[in-house]
Amino acid sequence: MAKNGNSIHIIIILTYILFSSVSTQSAPESALITQIPGFNGTFPSKHYSGYYVTIDENNGKKLFYYFVLSERNPSEDPVVLWLNGGPGCSSFDGFVYEHGPFNFELGKPRGSMPRLHLNPYSWSKVSNIIYLDSPAGVGFSYSGNKSDYDTGDLKTASDSHTFLLMWFELYPEFFSNPFFLSGESYAGIYVPTLAYEVAKGIDAGVKPILKFKGYMVGNGATDLEFDGNSFIPFAHGMGLIPDDLFEEVTTECQGHYYNPISTNCENKLAKVDRDIEALNIYNILEPCYHSPETGGIENVYMRLPSSFRKLGETERPFPVRTRMFGRAWPLRASVRDGIVPTWPQLLNSNNLPCTDDEVATAWLNNEAVRKAIHAEQENVSGSWELCTGRILFHHDSGSMIKYHKNLTSRGYRALIFSGDHDMCIPYTGSAAWTRSMGYKIVDEWRPWISNGQVAGYIQGYDNNLTFLTVKGSGHTVPEYKPREALDFSSRWLAGKTI
Repeated sequence: MAKNGNSIHIIIILTYILFSSVSTQSAPESALITQIPGFNGTFPSKHYSGYYVTIDENNGKKLFYYFVLSERNPSEDPVVLWLNGGPGCSSFDGFVYEHGPFNFELGKPRGSMPRLHLNPYSWSKVSNIIYLDSPAGVGFSYSGNKSDYDTGDLKTASDSHTFLLMWFELYPEFFSNPFFLSGESYAGIYVPTLAYEVAKGIDAGVKPILKFKGYMVGNGATDLEFDGNSFIPFAHGMGLIPDDLFEEVTTECQGHYYNPISTNCENKLAKVDRDIEALNIYNILEPCYHSPETGGIENVYMRLPSSFRKLGETERPFPVRTRMFGRAWPLRASVRDGIVPTWPQLLNSNNLPCTDDEVATAWLNNEAVRKAIHAEQENVSGSWELCTGRILFHHDSGSMIKYHKNLTSRGYRALIFSGDHDMCIPYTGSAAWTRSMGYKIVDEWRPWISNGQVAGYIQGYDNNLTFLTVKGSGHTVPEYKPREALDFSSRWLAGKTI
């Protein structure tokens, strides 16, 4: 008996040692990036990427990530997952153009290797940040079964949740760090649906149990009615249309701008189209990259016909093509048979209005870059695209308001921020839907300060819901206002007053 007891005791000890070694292992060294083409300096923190997370072994479905450790205190600073929108756009959009560790300078001659410089306003100054290409088929993520490219909101959320659980198993030293979700544009759909999956997993005791605290959404798609009807008040408030036209369109449309109720309403909206058609919809203060003569900015007023609303009800898909919506959500589209065509299809052009992805395209299509960041060359066919035509995407989750109510009422913090000069998803819609939640105002509308100046306005609600504007910014806030974006995000992540 003593001998058997000793054997059992030894087995228990060995099992404990085995599991202890697993739980205390550090980040996989095979994913460590030691150098990156275009940058000659020293990384201010460790970078990891590639060596994909396989979320479905049977289909070979693999999601690509780039992980930047905090430059401050990675063992204690929050872990933030970043998602760009589209749907179908790579989160390298955020990495290259917004809050990644580098600023990118166009190569000379054009198309050659860009030059990289350290970004003084990188979000990695205060947080560990994961840039995820999602769903499979976007960016460097892929599947061995092409049927996986027919997907939608709910499947994307489920897959991203699986990714997170597996990712934290690969990086267990971050189990105890506060965890947040963040994103912009169509990630206004991605983030709340994923947050709901994470919260459900925590409630069910799914391991590893994430230390999930809350989420941030910038200029995010939320609700067809609120978003679609926000354009006219925005255009009038910004002085883009005259008072008499505003009064006429208000009278004829009775507030139904995204879904015109009559021919007279449609005619008045066409007048609005003509007044604003030469503007950069992503930031009305910025110039366009295409002249009006090219047809590249035709019909930029974005309102949803009733058939797009039915798209969500019937769960029918819409295709995503090259640079689809750049960094935007389709608030205006012609719909046939429940399928929403892309902007390039609508405009008979390969260029999206007023956008430019030249630097990212040149860098990520370089073979040396792909090797350095561990993107699997043989499995990522064709050129890298900021926004892909590979996937067929279903908007099958409906309005996000019910998700926000569920999450905030359970104690998760939410920051909804808007560049106040974005005409794609105007702040007027985000302000309206946050107000519609019916929560008590606990921090009345006031300016917030960055670098000694008014940087925008903020309103705080009960249940840890905060709405914030960024003065003078467009659709991609960290791109247009990097200092201010780092200021408000770092304060919010730390639980400080903005």
